[in-house]
Parts: sequence; structure tokens; C-alpha cells
Amino acid sequence: MATIAIYSLKGGVGKSTLAVNLSWCAATLSSRRTLLWDLDPQAASSWMLGEDGGGERAHAVFSRHVPPARLIRVTAVDRLDLLPADASLRDLNHLFRTLAKKRRLARLLEELGDHDRVVLDCPPGLTETADQVARAADLIVVPVVPSALSERAWSEVDRHLGGRTPTLPVHVMVDRRRALHAEALARHPDWPVIPMASAVESAATSRRCLGEVAPRAPASAAFAELWKRIEKRLA
Repeated sequence: MATIAIYSLKGGVGKSTLAVNLSWCAATLSSRRTLLWDLDPQAASSWMLGEDGGGERAHAVFSRHVPPARLIRVTAVDRLDLLPADASLRDLNHLFRTLAKKRRLARLLEELGDHDRVVLDCPPGLTETADQVARAADLIVVPVVPSALSERAWSEVDRHLGGRTPTLPVHVMVDRRRALHAEALARHPDWPVIPMASAVESAATSRRCLGEVAPRAPASAAFAELWKRIEKRLA
């Protein structure tokens, strides 16, 4: 089993969209038994995969009151399961500090032996949760919008991690017609690129993965290419 975390210091950079569509690629294109574990109390990934929420149990996994397997849900996508988030995760950082277990997330992941790939949709910020993720993940994928503020946030993430965990920055929401975006891509020509596309937003609104609704869209090809690169990194 390998764990891929989707993490950013900033919110609103498409973390959940990236997490859901990469999970679909893992389950569908690579035929991996995949689990998407939603750690963000906003629960956007959970909603996109059909979970309507309303519960207050997600935090109980970390306090050991509920085994993770008990909360796992089967999704409409073959080989893709979901461990959903809910509003109880708003106190997750406090819980981690109270437990004083620096590898609690890593230990919980070790109990999920039925999956080949686990994708973590992480909340934003340099928090205790982020440190837990850094200790647990095999690879951290960092979405970066081509802007000065987003690139500054990436630099802070890179500095904070200090090489503890391999990272893969990805340019997202890219519009090559914009000069600032073109300049950012020129500065980092080796970074993968996910284009801005109305099909991505439409798929999320319909609570489906892009590869299901628009398999020939350029953004679908970009997600697939990114997943191939992730698999190579994991290998």
C-alpha cells in the first residue's frame, strides 16, 4: 500500500478536485484498490463521491473509538472506497496535540491493509494535521495555482517539510492564454500541468469524476498523465 497526500498551505486551489480525480485514475486506469480518506472538515471530496454527510463520527477514528474500516463507504466507482469527512474534523488539530502521538495517522494507515493506494485529501495550513500527514505519506502532491501568492505558499510548504517526505508540485487551474500563467509555467517547465476547464467544474457539480463524464477532454488526459507520473515516483 502507498499513501499519496494532496496538500496545500492555501485553500481554494482545487485540492479536493485533484484528490477525487486522481483516486478515480488509480482505481480505473491502474485497477488499484483505492481508498480516498477525506481529512478536510469541509468534506468536499466526500460530497463529490456521493456522501451527503450530516454525521459527527470522523474524529472517532483518531481517538480509537471507532475502527477506520467501520466508516469506509463503497462508492459508485469500481475499486474506489471512501472514508468520509464530517464537521467533527474541525477539532482534529487539537485532538492530535492532546493525544501527543506524532505517528497516529501513520499507525491508522497501517491498519488499512485491503487497499493498494490511499489518497488523503488534507485540510490547508501548517498544522499538526499537516505534520501527521508528512510522517505518514509516501508522496505529497501540492497543487499550485500559477500566481505569486500560491508559489510563495509552495515555497513555505517545501521549507517546512525540509525533505522529510517526497513532494510533487503541480500547476493547477492553468490558463495558458494568461501571461502570468505562461511565465509561471516557464519558470517550472518540469511541473505537471492541470488546465483550467469548465468540464472539471461541471463534473464536480454533478458529483462525478471527470474521466467518467468527459474521458476525451484535455483535462482528463492531464489527470491521467499526472497519475502515471505519481505511479513512477512511487515505484
